Amino acid sequence: MKVWDLPVRLLHWSLAALVIAAWSTGGSSGPLHEWLGYGAGAVVLARVVWGFAGGRYARFAQFVRGPRATLAYARAVLAGTEPHHLGHNPLGGWMVLALLGSAGALALSGALYVSDWLWGYEWLYLTHATLGWIVVALVPLHVAGVVFTGHRQRENLVRAMLTGRKPAPTDRA
Repeated sequence: MKVWDLPVRLLHWSLAALVIAAWSTGGSSGPLHEWLGYGAGAVVLARVVWGFAGGRYARFAQFVRGPRATLAYARAVLAGTEPHHLGHNPLGGWMVLALLGSAGALALSGALYVSDWLWGYEWLYLTHATLGWIVVALVPLHVAGVVFTGHRQRENLVRAMLTGRKPAPTDRA
């Protein structure tokens, strides 16, 4: 089944590449790091727009659940009885928001830091650096969630994020 459309997949992998590239140029005051940050910010903004205007599985309303539903899903995961989701599961939905929110805040803090208005303020530099480390902490959690869920659901979620397709529930072993 077609689950993740081309814009979701392009935005996902673009943000991943931009975050890696920006992290690798962090600590430099050169324009490359800044432009990578602007690119990441633009990708986050585009994904937020697509989260309201995109297809079924791109929409936040499809996969972001409230605290009760998310906690119930987490309990089901711990019990080994979690339901299968074609799109993001409730924990994955919150990870999407955490990654988009922290990457967006990271891009914004970087843009503000190099502006004439807030150039050189230590609190903003520290905010930017802290947000960078938050993203660094979230990425392995995201990857671990993908590996765990893929193993548990017997799906190749990386392939699904490359192709956009997942087995239909009736096709699963």
